[in-house]
Amino acid sequence: MKKIIASAIGLALVGGVAVTTASAVESQFGGYWRTRMFFQDNFVQTAPINDSAYNRTDNRTRLYYTAKFNDNFKFVNKFEFNSSWGDSVGGDIGADGNTFVVKNSYADFTLGMVNAKVGIQHAIVGRSFLFDDDFSGAVVTGDFGSVKVPVMYASGPQEDVNKNTFKLNSTGAIVPDNTGATGDTHILAAMPSFMIGEAVKLTPTVVYQTTTSEDTDLFWVGADVDLKLDAVTAWGTFFYNGGNVATAADPNQSDDVSAWLVAAGADAGIVHGQAFYATGDAWNNTGDKDAFQLPGGASYYWSEIMGLGVFDGGAATGLESSTNSPQDQISNIVAFNLGVTFKPVDKLTLNLDAWYAMLDEDIVAYNGQLEDSLGTEIDAKVSYELMDNLNADLIFAYLFAGDATGPEDVMEGGVQLSLSF
Repeated sequence: MKKIIASAIGLALVGGVAVTTASAVESQFGGYWRTRMFFQDNFVQTAPINDSAYNRTDNRTRLYYTAKFNDNFKFVNKFEFNSSWGDSVGGDIGADGNTFVVKNSYADFTLGMVNAKVGIQHAIVGRSFLFDDDFSGAVVTGDFGSVKVPVMYASGPQEDVNKNTFKLNSTGAIVPDNTGATGDTHILAAMPSFMIGEAVKLTPTVVYQTTTSEDTDLFWVGADVDLKLDAVTAWGTFFYNGGNVATAADPNQSDDVSAWLVAAGADAGIVHGQAFYATGDAWNNTGDKDAFQLPGGASYYWSEIMGLGVFDGGAATGLESSTNSPQDQISNIVAFNLGVTFKPVDKLTLNLDAWYAMLDEDIVAYNGQLEDSLGTEIDAKVSYELMDNLNADLIFAYLFAGDATGPEDVMEGGVQLSLSF
């Protein structure tokens, strides 16, 4: 730890000298921090665990640094530190966490009417139904006034990068061992956006993903529509998914894909709602796919229990969402939401949401029967601004479980303290 502190001080001194010699560089700092304490009950209802209880307290810190050279050129960095109370990894008493993540690190520059972001960055495609994640790659955007044309390339796993074993070849030379290599995955997307008057924004979108080590080539074609009026905002999303996906039995063989997703929502201030539908496969399907396939990076958060929400447990726990829910991967599901938002006094916000969700195609449930109902979920959230930049949230959610979820109702609740600057 002392070495890390000494190195940080040394870098700061070097940075100070650099700033004095290049005073045109403007340093911009920001960040985010949160600590949350929560419990989950009956999230897992599949054998051999037929019910489950879980509680956790964890921290997340994000620090942002941007070097702004001028209005058309900046270098953006975002770092993240995570730790859990009671974690024995690292040392001391739940301290010295060793999870450090470079979330973003990219150059952002504009040449004429074209902006480019190159490096590790974040992007949203298709209102998060198709992509909402950090990635290595590039986004190039042409700005033509009311028309903007972003084109994105995201690099998925690359075979050459992930070669981590070696062997002797026939001549006795040491070469990478390609046994079990996963090939290369590439994602390309184009999302031109058009303003139609002052109230309507249309974003037609095309996404293509290919994996070279198997017979998988998928595409998505659709559009986002946004409407903004004085009293209400509304949105709609539609995508058709086609192509072919490698079979589980033989990655060199493939099944054709023909699937689609539709979603819509509105917010009138006090009242809001949304609904979405994505096609699924029959439980015994072994041929061509009707299920809406998802590119790497898809992540659409919706309800607290069925849709990850604020207190997703973390992949290591297996308690991301209730049993058989697709979580943030929207496929084989129909869901409806109606909610209200109140601000009874300054700094206090109350949210109450109801969700009903069911699977598009039946699954074999815990009872051995074909079922499709995930259930009805009630989410309540109280948010209070303790002071500038410091907020507290109290959340409780209850899922009246359908037969596709399990025999027991599901609960989740907790508090979160957060700040941003």
